[in-house]
Amino acid sequence: MIDPHTCTPSPAEARRTALFSVLGAVPPGKVVSYGQLAELAGLDRAARWVGRTLGQLPEGSRLPWHRVLGANGRLSLAAGTPSGDEQRARLRAEGVLISTDRVDMARHGWRPVEHSG
Repeated sequence: MIDPHTCTPSPAEARRTALFSVLGAVPPGKVVSYGQLAELAGLDRAARWVGRTLGQLPEGSRLPWHRVLGANGRLSLAAGTPSGDEQRARLRAEGVLISTDRVDMARHGWRPVEHSG
């Protein structure tokens, strides 16, 4: 929410904006961990907050939430659930290889410095 007196976003809104800005920059075929996403957004050690916030995205959000994984490339959404199955389908459609519910972060991990030019 924006403070009508100062026209600046609240701290909570600023955090979400930073998170969504970085998430929107993750290219197809690349993935990040919750912790890495928090760090890139300047949110320090807020991996759990990132997970909760992404879990509250509205239906039909265009943000690439499916590119965010647990530590070491672990898929944290369970197979056989609608969101877990959708995540796996979206990642595979982008050419991301999934083996035993993990993604090879060395191969598919996003390193923004390498992709910024």
